[in-house]
Amino acid sequence: MVGNNASGVRTIKYGATKDFILNMVVVLPSGEIIRPGTNAIKSSSGYDLCRLFVGSEGTLGVVTEVTLRLIGLPAEFMAVVVQFNVIQDATHTVSHIMRSGLSPAALELLDTPTVQVVNRYKKLSLEEKPTLFMEFHGTSATGLKEELEAVKEICADNGYLNFDSGIGREERNRLWEARYDVHESIKVNNPGLFPLYVDTAVPISKYPDMVEWGQKIVEKRGLKGYAFGHAGSGNLHMEILGIPEEKEQWQNIQEAEEEIVGFALKCGGTATGEHGIGIGKRKFMKKEHGESYKLMQQIKELIDPNGIMNPGKMFE
Repeated sequence: MVGNNASGVRTIKYGATKDFILNMVVVLPSGEIIRPGTNAIKSSSGYDLCRLFVGSEGTLGVVTEVTLRLIGLPAEFMAVVVQFNVIQDATHTVSHIMRSGLSPAALELLDTPTVQVVNRYKKLSLEEKPTLFMEFHGTSATGLKEELEAVKEICADNGYLNFDSGIGREERNRLWEARYDVHESIKVNNPGLFPLYVDTAVPISKYPDMVEWGQKIVEKRGLKGYAFGHAGSGNLHMEILGIPEEKEQWQNIQEAEEEIVGFALKCGGTATGEHGIGIGKRKFMKKEHGESYKLMQQIKELIDPNGIMNPGKMFE
C-alpha cells in the first residue's frame, strides 16, 4: 500500500495512502534507519520525506513501520445505482456531479461488457447498460435524502434509464454487490486470455473524452476490452485481453495501451492512477514527468548509489 501509494473506491472523499501516513520507519540501502514524519496532524518543518517514500515502490528503502491517521466511520450511508443507454451520458453525469458541490464517497463506472460478465459471474439481473455506482456518507438520513434529490436531478438531465437508491448499510451492500469482483468476473468469463491492465487518470473535465478514446482504440484495433474504474477521481481501468505468446496480437494490445496512455498524458493526466509503475509502465515515465524525471533519477542515485533497492523497477 505504501510502496504503491495505493488508493481505490473511496479516494474521492478520503484520499490515497499518502494522505494517512503520519510517520514511518525506513531502512535505507546503507542500513541506516530513519524516522521521517511526526505524530502531529500537520507540520511545516523541512522536506516531506514521508511523501518521498510513499509511492517509491521499494526503490529508495524498506518501509518497516508506519503510523496512520484514522477517520471515524460515517453514521449513515446512501447508495445509488443508475444506468444509461450510452456511456457518454454516464461519463458526463460523473463530470456534472463532481462539479456540482456534492461530495460522493465513491463514484464508479462499469461499461456494458463489464456489466455483462458481472451478471453472469454473480448471477445478477442488472440491465446490461453503462452503469454508475455511487456512495454518500453523512451524519443523518435527512441530509442524505437532500443529496439524493440533487443526484437524481443531475442524472435526469443526462437521460438516465434506471435509477435505484437506498439509505443504510444493508442497502449500500445490496446495491453495490455488482461492483465487487469485477476482475474475477472478467477472468472467469474469458478462460485462456490474459489481461493487460491500463490504469490512466485524467482531470474530471476530461473523463468523458478519456473513456470514449479508450473504447475507440480497442474497437479500432479489433480487440476485446473492458472499461471500468473510479470515475469520481478521473481514474479509468481497462483490461484488454489476449494471449502474450501470440506476438502479433500482443503487440497490437501494447500499441493500444500506448495510444490510450498517450491521450491521458495529453489531457494533463497520468499513466497510472493507483497501481504504480513497476516494469510495465517505465516506458511512460520520461514522457509524463519531463525534466522532473531527471531529478527523480538523481534522488534514486543519491540514496541508492549501488542500485540494490528493487532494481529495474520504475527507471530504465
